[in-house]
Amino acid sequence: MKAYKATFTKKNGDVRTMTFAKLSELPKGFLKESEGKPKNLKKGMELVWDLNVGGYRVFNNQTVIGKIEEFETEFKGENDGY
Repeated sequence: MKAYKATFTKKNGDVRTMTFAKLSELPKGFLKESEGKPKNLKKGMELVWDLNVGGYRVFNNQTVIGKIEEFETEFKGENDGY
């Protein structure tokens, strides 16, 4: 499965490194039925699946520090841990 690791500045100014998968690229059946997407995400914000915590998070593409690393992972599903 394709995954990403990137560091970005959060809305509150904190710097965070996140390992995540884009919802549009998740294998079919990876997540249980979706709870829906936030309807009012600002420009540059993207709803993703955080592989470390096993939950939805918002990634800020406009405040990326450095490069977004892309890699393949054996991660199987929402309850497998990373």
